[in-house]
Amino acid sequence: MLFPGGAAQSWQMQNRHKTMLQDQFDFGFAIDWMRKDLGIALQEAGRNGSSLPLTALVDQFYADVQNMGGGRWDTSALLKRLTK
Repeated sequence: MLFPGGAAQSWQMQNRHKTMLQDQFDFGFAIDWMRKDLGIALQEAGRNGSSLPLTALVDQFYADVQNMGGGRWDTSALLKRLTK
């Protein structure tokens, strides 16, 4: 049962929880594309002297999923990093 009004409410959890639990990750924005975008943000931050430590950490988490063969999986596949 989902509790949609809680603090952890998110679109992913409301709409993708069933497919995430079934290891189905071919529905949305691919991790390869997310890492491209995160790379642009990190590159710009480096250029202008900003620090984005959480962005860099999330990028590394997505890199871990890519290394598991999940580059074309959607971003909900980040769950796989927790269960590897």
